[in-house]
Amino acid sequence: MEEQKVIKPLNKLLQGQYMGIHSYEEFIKNLDDASPLRSRFITIQKDLKHHAELLSERIQELHGTPATSEGVIGKIEQFISQIFDHPQGEKDILKHAIKGENLYGIKMTENLVRDKLDEKSLSLVHQILDKQREHVDYLKSELH
Repeated sequence: MEEQKVIKPLNKLLQGQYMGIHSYEEFIKNLDDASPLRSRFITIQKDLKHHAELLSERIQELHGTPATSEGVIGKIEQFISQIFDHPQGEKDILKHAIKGENLYGIKMTENLVRDKLDEKSLSLVHQILDKQREHVDYLKSELH
């Protein structure tokens, strides 16, 4: 598989990780310091940062240049969501986090990589997806 064809979807995934990192930053800011959710969200954000590092390393292994932010479209989406979609309270924050992990994390990733990655990159993406599914399971369990 041609390296350049693999680098492009990996960079899109990397931009998605940056979107997630920044989303969790906002969630954390909006949670009370005493909230048990706050420390868990910090842990999830650390996972996203780790995923970004792994994707960056893989892109460099393929002789590509890793993205360093969520990109213009990602910044616009975040700006719009901060204006119109401001979560209030823990339940609302949880719902937003679940939606983000499911829609932008898991579903977008699955669509982006379909038939576009080499075996090593695909293995990395599956590890990331597994962790994101764990995040969703945890977040859903906190809603009840």
